[in-house]
Formats: sequence, C-alpha cells, structure tokens
Amino acid sequence: MRIVFAGTPAFAATALQALLNQGHQVVAVYTQPDRPAGRGRKLMPSPVKQVALDAAIPVMQPENFRQQEDRDALAALQPDLMIVAAYGLILPQTVLDIPRLGCLNIHASLLPRWRGAAPIQRAIAAGDTETGITIMQMDAGLDTGDMLLKLATPITLEDTGGSLHDRLAVLGGEAILQALRGLNEGTLTAEPQDNSLANYAHKLSKDEGHIDWQQSAAIIQRLIRAFNPWPGTFTDLGDQRIRLHQAEVLDQISPQPAGTVLCRERAGIDVATADQVLRITQLQLPGTRAMTASDLINGGKPLLNPGEVLH
Repeated sequence: MRIVFAGTPAFAATALQALLNQGHQVVAVYTQPDRPAGRGRKLMPSPVKQVALDAAIPVMQPENFRQQEDRDALAALQPDLMIVAAYGLILPQTVLDIPRLGCLNIHASLLPRWRGAAPIQRAIAAGDTETGITIMQMDAGLDTGDMLLKLATPITLEDTGGSLHDRLAVLGGEAILQALRGLNEGTLTAEPQDNSLANYAHKLSKDEGHIDWQQSAAIIQRLIRAFNPWPGTFTDLGDQRIRLHQAEVLDQISPQPAGTVLCRERAGIDVATADQVLRITQLQLPGTRAMTASDLINGGKPLLNPGEVLH
C-alpha cells in the first residue's frame, strides 16, 4: 500500500520508525511546521520530520488543509491509506476522503475512555489501572471513529506520564503493524464506540500542576506522577516555588491542617493532606536540579521544616 504518515512528536516518530523497519511504503510524511525551541529559539524539526529526513522521505508541513492546493498535493500522492498519530491538526472530511482506504489513527487510550489531547496523563491522574492503544478509523469527530484494534497495558503505581508515554509509543508501533496485517488479510472488524463511556482528556496546562493540599494524598500523588515530566507539579513555600517529582502515600492520617510539613527526614518530607500523609521523596528548589530529600538535608538547605505550611 502507498501510505502517507501524519504525526509530530516522539510518540508518533516511534510508530513511523516501526513502519519503516517493517518495509512499509511510506510515500510522504506530514508534520507540523518547525517550531522555535531551546535557549536560542532556533527552528527545530519535529521528531517525525527527523525520522522522515533520515529515511529520505518527502516531508510536507502545511499550516492546515484549508487551502485547496494542500489537499490537491495530498491527492497527487495517490495514497491508499493515511496513518495519523498525534499530528496536531484536525483533519476535515475532505482530507479523510482522499486516501482509498481512509485514515487510521493511533490513539493512546482504550477508547472510548479518553478522547482528546492528553489521554496518557489523564488516565494516570484519574487512577485508571489500565490503558492502551486503539487503532481507529477516523471520522470528522474528535476521536469518535470506529475502533479496529486494541492493545492494552497496565498502569502501575510507579508509572509516570513519561514512562507510560514511552511504553505506549512502542505499543502504538506494534498496534499499527497488527492493524495493517489485518487490513491486508481482511480480518479487521469495525466496532462503534459507546459515547456514554467517553471522557474528554483536556490539553495539559502548567497551572494545573499547582498542588491543592486540600485534596487527598492519593489524588495529589497521582497528579505528581501524571505530570512528570511535563508540565510538572509544584507548591509554594512563602515566595519560593518548589517542584515535586516523586511522592508516596503513607498509611497515616494527617494530624495537622492540610499543607503542613510534618517531618523532614532523609526518607522524605512528610506533608499533611485532606486525609493521609504524603511523603515527598524527590523535589526541586529554585535554581537547582531535582534532588532527593536526603540531598536536601545534606546540602544544608533550611527549607521544608516541620510546622511550615505549603500552599
């Protein structure tokens, strides 16, 4: 089949590489326009573009598909199939209709559980015990198309947004390869989604990472895991912002008001929440790198002492 691939971040690049490793004919790659990045704010290619360039595949970077010339360029490729993974553009029906077999999406959740921009982080924050990849036949809605194939993976208590992203990226490559085999063999069966089971995974924002100590320890700990490494979670002590990277819930009821530092030991910084005690085991002070509680104490930093209140 003549395949056109559309994607932008590392998650999509992993799937594209899997296709190329198996010898699939990718005739062109669509990705977001280069964006400024780093301290120098230089224009940088997306991870998907870099994979395409390394494989000498033509790269297309339209701002959108509103221009007829962009749709004509896609049609001129005569694609049998378009594979989409975290592209960053909503494709109109006029684009979905161009490939002979339509467009397949590699979606990082077990649909219809989480639709939208941030299904990986939302699944962890919600306390889901399982997630996975869904290969979906795209329609004009937001992740509403018929499901063709699913591969599941557990969400462990150690999983962060970063670790789960990386595992799902690999699983996405495996899933699309399985789906292509099924498509060739005629064994795929389209299953409509139950809209009543759908949740919208809103785009992440940095403000969401501000810890509310009036919540339960379990909710706070899941948020810390979900937002690691991005956009990160934080709390304030006076005018100092402290970033939180790892924490664990203690089987201990909070004896003081939420946000109060209860204990400062090498094992961690214990903080009262709405119910149990949360132990912060890795954190980051302004102008420093991430450190353990033991590193904090060894460094002689006079912060996070018992009785101080985080907000």
